[in-house]
Amino acid sequence: MKLTLDITESFKLALGAILANKSRGALTALGIIIGIVAVITTMTAANGLKNTFRETFASIGSDVIYVSKRPWVNMGPGFQFRNRPNISIAQSNKLQQQLLPRGVVNPSINGRKNLKYQSKVLDGIGIIGTTEKQIIVSDMVPSIGRFLMPFDVEYKKSVVVIGSEIADDLFGQSGAVGKVIKIARYKFTVIGVMEEQGSSFFGGPNFDRQVYIPISTFTKTIGTNGGRANVSVAIKAPSAEEMEDFEYEVIGEMRKIRGLKPAEKDDFSINKLDTLLDAYNNIMGVVMAAGLMITSISLFVGGVGVMNIMFVSVTERTKEIGIRKAIGAKRRSILMQFLFESSVICLFGGIVGLIIAGGITMVINEVLMPASLSLSIIVTALAISVAVGIISGLVPAYRGAKLDPIEALRYE
Repeated sequence: MKLTLDITESFKLALGAILANKSRGALTALGIIIGIVAVITTMTAANGLKNTFRETFASIGSDVIYVSKRPWVNMGPGFQFRNRPNISIAQSNKLQQQLLPRGVVNPSINGRKNLKYQSKVLDGIGIIGTTEKQIIVSDMVPSIGRFLMPFDVEYKKSVVVIGSEIADDLFGQSGAVGKVIKIARYKFTVIGVMEEQGSSFFGGPNFDRQVYIPISTFTKTIGTNGGRANVSVAIKAPSAEEMEDFEYEVIGEMRKIRGLKPAEKDDFSINKLDTLLDAYNNIMGVVMAAGLMITSISLFVGGVGVMNIMFVSVTERTKEIGIRKAIGAKRRSILMQFLFESSVICLFGGIVGLIIAGGITMVINEVLMPASLSLSIIVTALAISVAVGIISGLVPAYRGAKLDPIEALRYE
């Protein structure tokens, strides 16, 4: 009961002291406001990047395994993968036979060529030779027209499905379906336009600047590096829950198809969405730590400012401390009074900083990328504010609490 009364009385005295010096309290909180804005903006920007990254690569699919010559993410030297034999279409067909009916296997070949429509030319566009199963293994579907069909692949049709950005660049507001474009020196009829996927980050592929043609047409026209096709194979698992077991099955079948002996290492790579997410998390962990370390400097400066003002406050109220001690106030009461004062100043700065950071986050969300203030970020910001207040006020509060009442009463 006495502790509750001490806390209540200390809080009232601290609040009264702050209200008596509003300008000084506001200026003291300014350093905390700047620090909280910097920290919160860093955290929301990191969350925004994470959301954008997930949206960009959502079409890869969390239940899809990709078999390719090289790994998507490689932190070491690349020469160890250079001499691996290419994955062929024949090997992809064998893998399809072995995995039926559990998995859907879709081979694809990538290249880059120029696109031309009348006098308009687009350079370095991603050309993907694939099959009708592309829309099964990915979340991308046409918004206009249709995608490739089995007969397009079987009869090597000169048809193409284009990305939304290419459709805008070449055709503008006019319809794209039915128009004839040139890929390299070959003519293709546009049969569909894919849904818009949005821009990518970290040098990832821009799915809106890609086109899809039958893989059989690709090998006949665009070419496959002297006939040595390097195929990437996407395999959709029966379900996300079976991914781990299915991955081992895919590895086993690929080793059989490639004729590898038990002691030999895999001469192919298994890639998944988790591969990219793990790499992203590792990179963002370092970036986030560096960002928070830099932005925390402003919080440190703000904390030093609060500590300085609290020393001034203790000095100014030395006689008051002496009077309180003379009438029976304990050290604990004096300590809590000044700790409450520093904590309230920092909490006020944290709240104002949150409001400003919320406005900046709204601008980021509208202009740059999806970002929002989560409950965890708000709680963290307020907790940091109070912690800075306690740490900054601890030494001045202790100094005031240990003052000798007789000496304090004599202070002028």
